[in-house]
Amino acid sequence: MTRKTAEHRHRIDDVSTELIDVLVALHHPTRRWLVELLYVEGPATVGGLAARTGLAVGSVSHHLKPLHRQGFVEPAPELARDTRESWWRVTERQLTWSAEDFAPDSLGRKVADHAELENFRYQARATQQWLQDMGQTTPEWRRAAGSTDSLVRATPEQTKDLHQRLGAVLQAWTEEVKTESPAADSRMVRVILRMFPSRPVRP
Repeated sequence: MTRKTAEHRHRIDDVSTELIDVLVALHHPTRRWLVELLYVEGPATVGGLAARTGLAVGSVSHHLKPLHRQGFVEPAPELARDTRESWWRVTERQLTWSAEDFAPDSLGRKVADHAELENFRYQARATQQWLQDMGQTTPEWRRAAGSTDSLVRATPEQTKDLHQRLGAVLQAWTEEVKTESPAADSRMVRVILRMFPSRPVRP
């Protein structure tokens, strides 16, 4: 999920339990998975999601409830063929946040720190999944995919500037490649942008 820049953050005294509830709803591995399945594969029934994920129907319903309350998914009753079918689709809700939205040692900060950890774990699993699948992918996609890293001394202001510049490039590229008629060789592409103070990493 997109991280906030300082000027777009909530003031600490403006933050309510609403943002905490949103973070708890989305940053759960199973719920994040369900949201992405609905985004990539389109609307689905509870039963269809259960079959797709191997989860019990009751478990899928349980996880959809907080996602619905926080506006990440919504019912799609017009797709139902009868009253027994419960269809769901993803919404266009975007989430920006920072642990700095919350006062130190507050419940909100603890929830935000945990959400950040879960977000990283999700990104790491996605990367590991690609590395495992890479051998079965076409040479074109193996050449197109890649990673870049840099370790350089910089100030907080310079780091923030780079984050904003790269974020703007990513947003422009995202709008550029969006289409209602995707090419036959197109696939969903995940871009992960992460920067932070670091030091040499012990093996």
